[in-house]
Amino acid sequence: MEALQKELPSGTIRFSSKVVSIQEEESGGCFKLVHLANGSVVKAKVLIGCDGVNSVVSKWLGLKKPTFVGRSAIRGFADFKGSHGFEPRFLQFFGKGVRSGFLPCNEDTVFWFFTFTPSTKDKEVEENPAKMKEFVLSNLGKVPDKVKAAVEITELDSIACSPLRFRRPWELFWSNTSKGNVSVAGDALHPMTPDIGQGGCAALEDGVVLARCLAEALREKPGGGTEEGDGKEEYKRIERGLKLFARERRWRGFVLISASYMVGFVRQSNGVVVNFLRDKVLATFLAGMLLKMADFDCGRLSIS
Repeated sequence: MEALQKELPSGTIRFSSKVVSIQEEESGGCFKLVHLANGSVVKAKVLIGCDGVNSVVSKWLGLKKPTFVGRSAIRGFADFKGSHGFEPRFLQFFGKGVRSGFLPCNEDTVFWFFTFTPSTKDKEVEENPAKMKEFVLSNLGKVPDKVKAAVEITELDSIACSPLRFRRPWELFWSNTSKGNVSVAGDALHPMTPDIGQGGCAALEDGVVLARCLAEALREKPGGGTEEGDGKEEYKRIERGLKLFARERRWRGFVLISASYMVGFVRQSNGVVVNFLRDKVLATFLAGMLLKMADFDCGRLSIS
């Protein structure tokens, strides 16, 4: 975040600015009035909702609330206070309806996750970090000692649990993902389960495509008419740019959401038939799918 922020003029980003509502200008103007939780109002020429799974902007556009997939994820960061001994590899373990993964971030910290299908009795676990830790350790199964140690040394304030949700992929075709000078990107557009590790990557792709689609609209000089006329012409160009963005990202979002859901379903299955297919037939295919999903060219961001 710091690296991205340093590329922008000071004051461009307002942190901790939660959007609570969006309003059209009463005069019929081209701006959107974005009301923030701190009481301030931002007058926006273009509004791109990157406000996550619980997006206020996507709701304003008429998109449905993301659907719970029936699984939850416990995530943690282990700080070894020194070398952890993990190789630079992503370790995964799955079976008996659960899945876990461990990935070193640097020489002394390791990120880990544990996904499971919660029952009604697990509600207390999801709200208590100490019980989350105990639950993970008791359900990890047969794993190397250093993997178990990563969970054991994780501080309670570095453990969190959240339900996994996704947007039904066909909604990207049936719903409006842009309207006038408003659109959405990232999890607000294509929330997906984390099973192929492409959520954040897809948001970065969105940024490149969005910038390319909006560049022409915002770079073109006014036509020399009245201020109101020039404003409406620019609004139309912005609208066309956002429609192009939505159209270009629709199929990519559909593929990522669908693939992520299916990979998670297969890998976390507890069924005998699916487990056999996963372990004996689909293992190579699933590994190849992860690489294929990441190998995507969203085009160049040409700036002249």
